[in-house]
Amino acid sequence: MTMLRASMLGRVRSGQCASTSASCRLAAVPSRLRTRPTRSCKDSRLPKATPEREGPLAGDESEFEPELPSQIDLPEGWEQPSEEKTAVQKFLYPDEDELTSDFAMPIWDHLEELRERVLVGALAAAVAVLTCFAFSKDLVVFLEAPVASQGVRFLQLSPGEFFFTTLKVAGYAGLLLATPTVLYEIVAYVVPGLTKSEKDLLAPIVFGSSILFYIGLLFSYEILTPAALNFFVTYADGAVESLWSIDQYFEFVLVLMLSTGLSFQVPIIQILLGNTGIVSSEQMLKQWRFVVVGATVAAAILTPSTDPFTQTLLAVPLIGLYLGGAGVVRIFEQRKLAQGAA
Repeated sequence: MTMLRASMLGRVRSGQCASTSASCRLAAVPSRLRTRPTRSCKDSRLPKATPEREGPLAGDESEFEPELPSQIDLPEGWEQPSEEKTAVQKFLYPDEDELTSDFAMPIWDHLEELRERVLVGALAAAVAVLTCFAFSKDLVVFLEAPVASQGVRFLQLSPGEFFFTTLKVAGYAGLLLATPTVLYEIVAYVVPGLTKSEKDLLAPIVFGSSILFYIGLLFSYEILTPAALNFFVTYADGAVESLWSIDQYFEFVLVLMLSTGLSFQVPIIQILLGNTGIVSSEQMLKQWRFVVVGATVAAAILTPSTDPFTQTLLAVPLIGLYLGGAGVVRIFEQRKLAQGAA
């Protein structure tokens, strides 16, 4: 009996020692490495949310949307990002209030309208060219006037040269006469797809471009061409007789007139760049030195002659047109500022 009690007492003491040693080992483990057993979702005894309960756990969790601040408070010196659209974004994604019509047209109707307007423009150009060809000799005499009084004579150096020259003159003159009709057809086709601001800008741009082009033609015929031809006649006076090929003469005159008319479109390009916000009037005026050099180089390229006098006659108006275009852009900018302030 005594042995049995001693055996049981030893077992109890050994269990206490084992438990004590386990507690000692657990105490030796740092507290940051101890883990507390957690209950799984299946064993969780938390009450489930029901529709009758109030609070963010009630009902569908997707219905709970936290309220976010409309504007984040940035540190001092920082600025909120600007939400203003760039010029390209305004062109590609205009505001709804800028759209003038909700009219939609299928692609085949667009192609049909385009075909009709191209036919009208081509028919107008063909009629104008045929009309000018009927008066081609009168046009030739008109274009010979700048040097006719200086003793210059024109020759036909090959068979059919005068005939093909009259065709060329009639073609250029006919296209000039048909330009208003062609422009009208182009404008009528693109207007339904433009915004309000683009429509307000379209009429002045088309009208101003046409006026400047014809002013360039008139300037070339009255001032630039006579000055260039007079330089060549005077330079050759006393050395050779002025006998010019009719084809080369008209090629010289027509190229000079058309290049002058196109170069007079500089203000139109400036207005488009300024209206879209790509370049400001201040930036245009700051680059005047480069403009002077560029106008001189452009005049040397556009004029068929190589004399500096003719190039100067074209470069000076180009510089004046550039400065005038910058002034017009400044007026548009001030108008926008006034409208924004109002």
